[in-house]
Formats: sequence, C-alpha cells, structure tokens
Amino acid sequence: MDIKNKTILILGGWGLVGSAIARKIMEGSPKKVILTSLYKHEAEEICKDLNKEFKFKDKFVPFWGNIFTRYEFKDLNRNDLINDPIKRKKIVEDIVFELNDKILKESCIYKMLQMFKPDVIIDCINTATAIAYQNIYKAYYDVLSITQSKERDYDKLLSASEKLICLSYIPQLIRHIQILYNSMLKFKTKFYFKVGTSGTGGMGLNIPFTHSEEKPSRVLLSKSSVAGAHTLLLFLMARTPDGPMIKEIKPTAAIAWKKIQYGEIKKGNSPLYIYDVNPNDKIILKDKFELQIKKEFKKIGTLKTAFIDTGENGIFSRGEFEAITTKGQMEFVTPEEIAENVYLELQGGNTGNDVINALDSSVMEPSYRAGFMQHYAVEKLKELEKKYNTHSVAFEMLGPPRLSKLLYECHLLKLAYKNFDNVIKETPNSISKKLNEIITGNSKIRNEIVSIGVPILLPDGKSLIRGPFVIIPSNSTTKTLEITKSRINRWAYDGWVDLRIENCKLWRERFIQIKDQTEREYDASYSSKVVFTKDYWDNFNEINIGKIVGWIFINEEKGLRMKG
Repeated sequence: MDIKNKTILILGGWGLVGSAIARKIMEGSPKKVILTSLYKHEAEEICKDLNKEFKFKDKFVPFWGNIFTRYEFKDLNRNDLINDPIKRKKIVEDIVFELNDKILKESCIYKMLQMFKPDVIIDCINTATAIAYQNIYKAYYDVLSITQSKERDYDKLLSASEKLICLSYIPQLIRHIQILYNSMLKFKTKFYFKVGTSGTGGMGLNIPFTHSEEKPSRVLLSKSSVAGAHTLLLFLMARTPDGPMIKEIKPTAAIAWKKIQYGEIKKGNSPLYIYDVNPNDKIILKDKFELQIKKEFKKIGTLKTAFIDTGENGIFSRGEFEAITTKGQMEFVTPEEIAENVYLELQGGNTGNDVINALDSSVMEPSYRAGFMQHYAVEKLKELEKKYNTHSVAFEMLGPPRLSKLLYECHLLKLAYKNFDNVIKETPNSISKKLNEIITGNSKIRNEIVSIGVPILLPDGKSLIRGPFVIIPSNSTTKTLEITKSRINRWAYDGWVDLRIENCKLWRERFIQIKDQTEREYDASYSSKVVFTKDYWDNFNEINIGKIVGWIFINEEKGLRMKG
C-alpha cells in the first residue's frame, strides 16, 4: 500500500515498537501520524519529540486514554471504574450485551476513528497483556469466599460477580474485535496491522520467566491464550469480504531496548526504596508465616544502579538482561527490526512473518543484529557499574522471584570467591559460612536483596532476614500460611536467597558441571557446533552471574528454546 499522503494511526505509539514504527514510516511520506498512549503526557511527549526530530509543526498528533472502554471512561483508572457500582454496571453491559449502535458509538475506538478517519491502523498495544493481566483468578476467589461465608451477603456477592464479569478475558476480547471491525468499516480504514505476542517471548511451557509459584503461571498462560484467540479472530476478520487488509506479526523474543543508563530504579512510577535491616533482627520460622508484618522498616534511600530500559517491558538489571538474553533463553529482537518488517509488509512486500498469511511459519525469531548488539549492551552496563562503583544484579521486575534469588546467590559467590576454581575447592560448609559473613557484614547488599522482596534464609534454616514485603510465598489468596519444613524448602527454591549448606553444595556442583561440560564439548577445530566454550565462560576466571543463571535455566529448569 502506498502510504503517501495517508493518515496513519499508531496504537501504542509512545512505546518502544510504536515509536520505532513511527520513525520508519516517515520514509513513505504520510500526511498525518496519530500516536496514542494510555497517558496524556506520554502521547504528547512522543509527538513533541518526533515533530522536533523530523522538523514538522504538527505532523504527529497525540491521542490518549484506555481504548478498551467507552469514551467517557478513557481517562479513568480501571480499578476505580470497577469499584464504582454505577460505572461497573455500564462496563458489564458493554461487554456482555449484544453489540448495538449505542455500545458501538460510545466506545473509545469508534470516537477515535471518527475523529481521525485513518487509512491505516498499526496496533502496537499488547492487547493480550492488557486483558489477561487483570487476573480473573483473584476475582473468582473473591466470589468463592463470599459464597462460602455463613452470612452470604447478597450485595457483596453481586458486586464480586460483576467484577468477575468485567475481568472475563474472552468476552472482553470479542467485544474489542467487534467494535474495532465495525468502526473500521464505518470510517473506511483500508489496512490494519497488528504487532502481536506469543505471550512467552518465543519459549514454551518450560519458560523460566513466569509470575508466581506455578510454572508457568495461569496468568501467563492466560496471556498466551488471549494472544492466540486474538490472532484467530484477526484471521477471521481477514477472511471477511469488503473489510480492511489484515496482517499480524508476532515477535517471539524479548524486545529491547530504549536506553542504558545509571539512575534511580523505579517500579511503576514509584522508586524502589532501600530498607535498613539489622541482621540480628531475625525471625524464627515456626507455626505461621506472615506475608505482611506490622513492623515499621526505616527507609534509608532508594536503589540506584545501572539499568537497561526495555520500554513497556520495564527496566532490567545487567544480571536480568543477560540471563533473559542468554543463548537458549528468551533472547531478544530490536524494535527497529520489527518496524522494518511492518513497513515492508505495509508496502506489499513479503517478509514471511505475517501470521495471518502463514500461522505455522511466520514467527519472528531473535536476530543476528540483536545477538551482535547484546555484547555492546552488556559491556555498557559493565562500564556503568564500574564508573559508579555499583552492582546491577536484580530488581525483581522480570520474574520469576527464582531468577532474582539465583542472581543474588551467584553474586554473593562472586563477591566471596571471584572465580570458578575458588568456589570448587571450598567445602559447602565453608561456603555457607562465608556467604553468611557477607550478608551480616555488608548492609548494602543485604538491604538491596530484602528490599526487592527476596528474603534471606540463614544457614540454620530457621532464621530469616526479610523486608516489609515478600514475593514468595504469593499472597494472592491468603496473608498467613502455616510453616512446615517442606514449605520452607519450596519457598527457598522459588524465591529466597538460601544460605543453607545443602544449597551451597548445589552451587559448588553447578560450577563443577559447567567446567566439565565445557571441557567435554571442547572442539579443537573451533567449529560452529559449540556455543558455550571456555571463551564464553571467560576461561572460568570470572563468575558471570547472568550467564550462569542462563545455564541453570537451560540445564536444570529445562527452559531451552527450540528455535533461535
């Protein structure tokens, strides 16, 4: 399609992929480009930046708000909407009632298309995440708790049931597609291009990066399910006569990056506070474990270190980024490559990545460019660590808590022993003692660990150092849990830094296995068949936490991706 003098609407235009596409399509000289985002300041910011970059006054036009609701609600917080009985009733009706002109014309999508009448829509919103991460499972537990109560309050049951309907994935997705399709027909949109998702970054059910004690979590599988349902609905839309041309690409890797820098680490819009925790102020694990405690923790500042900003996916530490982009893990693809594919398909080219045209062969794999630039990103993070005398280990934003736990345990080994051989020659008992000395003597590292929600289980297996909140065990259903030895073992495995001798023995064995595996696969001819060579491991002279945790996920968690 020739986009010269055409109006282009980019949904999610503030994001990493959306902004890259906005830059790329300028090669086609469009008349106007509308860039949307959830928040006003984001949409205005990207439009201001791009107008300045391309020397235009108003070529790029902002639009903001939640496009998955009616226009009158677009700037309101969804949780506030759902907790308001009157507004919630409207949301329920919009989702479950038969589509009619009133519902259609009051929707945000209809009003937006009526306002701009775009020739092309490029949808970069992660629809599957927006719908599935509302967590229908918690809403069900709320209904269940009311029905099991002796009182069985009707008003509470009605409220909880309505909230459950508001969070139902498939009805929301179906209504979204119905409104989108009818609005595009009404305002004669010629082309709809979806940048979709697989939900797991190209990995399977063995994905190590998940969001709860389950592997993989129901919420993560819900995201993949919604993504798959979305694709099939677009497939049906593409087979409907007289409608717009439909295409979709699904990047099956992490998408990175936006910037690399040193600064304050934020979770959402709030800084990640460092809490001062005295090692003597420990708790004894017996009877019950309180997920939330009333004790006040003193804030002594915020976490500042080097990080890589991956846009909508959040910010990662060096350890997290290196682990997720390890060969055989999620790896990554750059937004510029996605933009190039979108633009080529838009022009009528054939990239082989159109999911609608070839569901079984069109996923976009990690790239040579990203693999080449991964080294640059890691080196830049290392430079910033050295410059600011800091360590970029884990922020507990990537998930799962097990990743943060492994990264910090490996980091402690690095601080204590520097290289592989020093770890291997020690006994598990001495390793446990040494790591405990670091935890009790180094307040900075201790406070950082507990401040991201990862407790520290001391060598006796009964004492725990923790901050004001913990990620594991999950508090999705209850705030108080019975303590048993098996639960302590599971919690320690899933997301607690574990200083017990048994775990130190396991770490020592891992270092031995890595060396043995590398030497066993040594290829004197240096062919391309071996990836994890001595050079990869820096000849074992350095403990590289991201690479080692990547190896653990591949070899212990069976999290190897099949295609890469």
